Amino acid sequence: MRVNKSRTVNNINSHVTIATKTFLRYPQLKLLLSSIRRFYSNIEVIIADDSFEPEHITGEHIRQYLMPPAQGWFAGRNLAVSQVTTKYFLWVDDDFLFTENTKIEKLVEVMEAVPELDVLGGTVQGNQFYFSLLYEEGEEMEGGCLYRKSQGKFQSLSGYPRCFLASGVVNFFLARTDAVQRVGFDPKLQRVAHSEFFMDGLGSLLVATCDHVSIDHQPKTGNDKDKAHYARFRHPGNSDMEFKLQLHFFKNHLKCVRYG
Repeated sequence: MRVNKSRTVNNINSHVTIATKTFLRYPQLKLLLSSIRRFYSNIEVIIADDSFEPEHITGEHIRQYLMPPAQGWFAGRNLAVSQVTTKYFLWVDDDFLFTENTKIEKLVEVMEAVPELDVLGGTVQGNQFYFSLLYEEGEEMEGGCLYRKSQGKFQSLSGYPRCFLASGVVNFFLARTDAVQRVGFDPKLQRVAHSEFFMDGLGSLLVATCDHVSIDHQPKTGNDKDKAHYARFRHPGNSDMEFKLQLHFFKNHLKCVRYG
């Protein structure tokens, strides 16, 4: 049966919004947008931006939301996702690059075939990062333990042997908007955060990953001053990591978090 490509693209435009968060990386953001338009000329793109000196990004089907400076990673994610009105959104980092292998349609196909799924990850330049989360219940007064295992996975999806269940995936994923909005991104986590969204969603989100849809990562560029300025926020001190663990222990009533 011949597939009507224009109809497929129109369906994507009405069912999927692309969302991203940017901070001090306008050259990378513009390259990302250019690559999106090469393959999806009319898809809606939402940008949450907490840069110090905002640069207005213009163009059709682009919505840029300006935030107070340096509000952080999860606050930006919350803002971007809160503005999505389509059934799905595709999350991408601002330094990613769409290629001929970035087939949103293939991710939507899996999500539609398995309506229980909430989040479906792909690969970033061949890296299919994923992990499993196991919770071991403890005494009522002291809480339980959460175990995060890198490259941990569960069973494959029926009918999709290149996809399998996991607990968390890479920063390139398609998600059901209403499911993610219910879990949210904790805005207290400003710099060191990713797995925490999936930890908060444990028991609420059904997550999977596939290796047949990919996106590229832009090569490292920029002058030393730009990189140094960005790195001061991107790679904070140990205090951020310590705060993150304290927050998890309190919020999710844990006595330990173990990584492996």
